[in-house]
Amino acid sequence: MGPKPFRRSVDRPSGTHYAAVLLATSILAGVPQAAFAQAAAPAGPVPAGAVAAPAPAPTNDIVRSLSVVGNQRLERDTILAYVKLRVGQPYTQVAADEALKALFETELFSDVQIRNDAGNVVVQVVENPVVNRIILEGNKALKDDKILPEIKVAPRQIFTRSKIRADVARIIELYKRQGRFAASVEPKMVQLDQNRVDIVFEISEGPKSKVRQINIIGNDHFSDGTLKGEMLTKETGLLKLLSSGTSYDPDRMAFDQQKLRQFYLTQGYADFRVTSAVAELTPDKKDFIITYVVEEGQRYKFGDVKVESQLRDFDSDRLTAQLPMKKGDWYNAKLVEDTIEKLNNTAGTFGYAFADVRPQYRRNKDDLTMSLTFQIAEAPRVYVERIDVNGNSLTQDKVIRREFRLGEGDAFNSLQVKRSEARIKSLGYFQEKFAIEQKQGSAPDRIVLEANVEEKPTGELQFSAGYSSIESFILQASIQQRNFRGRGQTVGASLSYSRYAKSAELSFTEPYVFDKSISFGGSIYRRDYNSFNYYNNDRNTTYQQTTTGLQARLGTALTEYLSAIGSYTFNIDDVTLDQNQFFSDRLGSLQCDPLLAGRYLCDAIGKRTSSILGLSMIYDTLDNRVRPTRGQTASVSTDFAGLGGSVKYGRVRANAAQYWPVGKGFVFSLSGEGGIIRGFGQDVRLTDRFQLGEPQIRGFDIRGVGPRVLRYPLVDANNDGVPEEITDRKQISDDALGGQYYYLGRAELEIPLGSGARDLGLRPSVFLDVGSLWGVKKPQLQNSPFPGGTLIQSKDANGNLQFTQVDAASLVNNVCTPTSTSLVTSATNPNPPACLGSNANAPAGTTVPPFREVFLGDTPLPRVAVGIGVNWNSPFGPFRIDFAKTILKRPGDDTKTFTFNVGTQF
Repeated sequence: MGPKPFRRSVDRPSGTHYAAVLLATSILAGVPQAAFAQAAAPAGPVPAGAVAAPAPAPTNDIVRSLSVVGNQRLERDTILAYVKLRVGQPYTQVAADEALKALFETELFSDVQIRNDAGNVVVQVVENPVVNRIILEGNKALKDDKILPEIKVAPRQIFTRSKIRADVARIIELYKRQGRFAASVEPKMVQLDQNRVDIVFEISEGPKSKVRQINIIGNDHFSDGTLKGEMLTKETGLLKLLSSGTSYDPDRMAFDQQKLRQFYLTQGYADFRVTSAVAELTPDKKDFIITYVVEEGQRYKFGDVKVESQLRDFDSDRLTAQLPMKKGDWYNAKLVEDTIEKLNNTAGTFGYAFADVRPQYRRNKDDLTMSLTFQIAEAPRVYVERIDVNGNSLTQDKVIRREFRLGEGDAFNSLQVKRSEARIKSLGYFQEKFAIEQKQGSAPDRIVLEANVEEKPTGELQFSAGYSSIESFILQASIQQRNFRGRGQTVGASLSYSRYAKSAELSFTEPYVFDKSISFGGSIYRRDYNSFNYYNNDRNTTYQQTTTGLQARLGTALTEYLSAIGSYTFNIDDVTLDQNQFFSDRLGSLQCDPLLAGRYLCDAIGKRTSSILGLSMIYDTLDNRVRPTRGQTASVSTDFAGLGGSVKYGRVRANAAQYWPVGKGFVFSLSGEGGIIRGFGQDVRLTDRFQLGEPQIRGFDIRGVGPRVLRYPLVDANNDGVPEEITDRKQISDDALGGQYYYLGRAELEIPLGSGARDLGLRPSVFLDVGSLWGVKKPQLQNSPFPGGTLIQSKDANGNLQFTQVDAASLVNNVCTPTSTSLVTSATNPNPPACLGSNANAPAGTTVPPFREVFLGDTPLPRVAVGIGVNWNSPFGPFRIDFAKTILKRPGDDTKTFTFNVGTQF
């Protein structure tokens, strides 16, 4: 099959050109890959393919004229400049051979001939063609944009064989870096008109070369499995299908040797070394077999360990007593390194930025001990001469400088430098690899601190989607700029939509008002919420709540780690019910009917205003607020509603979290929160109570935990007059009532993956969530009559609605025998007036099928869920997915297994 250029939009060559194509293709195809790379310049004084006309018999012929024929692009003088023949000089065979060699070395010509006719020398050339296109075929693992920038030959350049050979080798090297050692490249040339060619690299990528086996020779004290566990390179197998460590990588192999040495040094084997490391490619070029030969040596213990300090602020004996290693412990090189770092940090906190801690080893091979002295050399106290900020093209200098915990002229303190690093990282404006560099100043006691930042996108365009068995699809969108105009300000807007909830919000935060440690923020919002339940397998709205409000916040730092935030919130709430569905006028006026809506909903309706003062105390020592790995955070917030408005309550909430790095990239965290709300002279409204469910506690649906009223439909399934409850959850109406108390606890372990997964931004975790919600007064439940009785409605002495169910058998002559299996309220009641009191034959709304209400979930007993989740910094934005299994729930709770959300950044 011919090369692809013939199938593309190119001019078809003539018959003569086809012959040239076949000739050129056969030449290139005969020297692919290794042969192409091994080709060398023609041997001998005259290059192969060149024909030098025999020199005239007289050896002292004089060159009378020089001419060039066959040149198309190159000038005559340019060609003659490469040869040493000149008019008036003698013509010799040696001179002709040198001219041919010089012309071929330019790689500008495919053929050269020199003829001498009685002193008239003619240089006849055939110029190399011009490259028209570079075409790659067969490359799937490496796309064109990864290969083309790496090769030398390019369109509109002159074709040369050396470039092609170099490019073949370069492409093969690129594939080797991808672990494809069986890759091969065959170059082909397609001749076009006007002395042009298309260069086609036909690539056979081959399989990715895996590590089939790792052999370790010489390990007597540790098993192969233990040592392989310390390596980044892993043997291929079913359990390693998703691991990036199964591919062969020479750099990773060298790193594994260091990992082996580090492991043995932590176990006391101070003489350990890797004597050889060999990677052998199998004959099919699909797999590698790696063999390490090691010498473990003897195992050492610590001998005498002490500190000798020349710094006047350091007491050598006290530091010696605080050393973590003791005489007789097994030698551990990692512990020695950690001790050096700790001593340097200790010196840094006293202002000795350039303290030099040097360990002096004394190895005793007789008793196998390693004595150690940490020598701290004398050094001057250091002061900060200058703070430089580099790399910030958008962010203003002051935004970064105000996060420094020490200023120019202050005494150096390494703890304050680390704290400054943590605060700058927590801004979220820069790449995580940020670190403050320390450089020598203009004098020995001066230091320059450099903040070399690399800005990243601080705008967030977030799209979230979820699925709820109750609300169906939930869509949320928000846009936020956390470094507005490079001033560190945050502006944002958010929208959310579901079948039963809609909201919109605008917000603004200035973290440093007038460049002082005072923050100010505000937001305005509108939230429309429709509560709902199921009724005969159909979702039905129960109440609608509309909240329009605003909030203003003012905060200040009390200490380095403690801050206070005060707030004022004003809300206008309007709770309504559908009058056609939940109202009746059987008592002469249209009002909420508890039989249709439930007493708890009838009590909630109305328009109210809330004027709320709040105060929060926040303690934060996290190393990074965006992605913490160590430290703790805690907060307590109080809200008081009643300074104006119609709602009066007090609310207290508290939460705390602790993060620990637990080695090898694992991060373990514990967090907890809880709250209480109590009314002042009034019950806490349904809409002000706490709610618990997704997303606070995974494994449960939205508002899936806590007190609720379930309304079970009643049916006469056996036609025997005995009511039976329908237990299908989709046909049971479910009204969450919220609670006045709640608690929630989480334990989560973030699991590190291999380098390939880290490069993709994958961060899996396992979690356990525990929580509960309770504390409401049991509502007055309603029951619709079942066949055999009817419901009489009246008012009590206080004017409240009351319902009495009367059995037909208890009435004389069955006067009140009902005519329907459910309460008829939509038309004139056909029962006699004696059964209806003073409200005979009054129309009242809709028909209510028989039901029974049950109050469930009001208990502080815990709900527990476990699961796994994955955070992924995907190409289209941050992505979070959770799978949760509920292992402990209470009657009435709504559970949920799967949630996800996705967003993007700009």
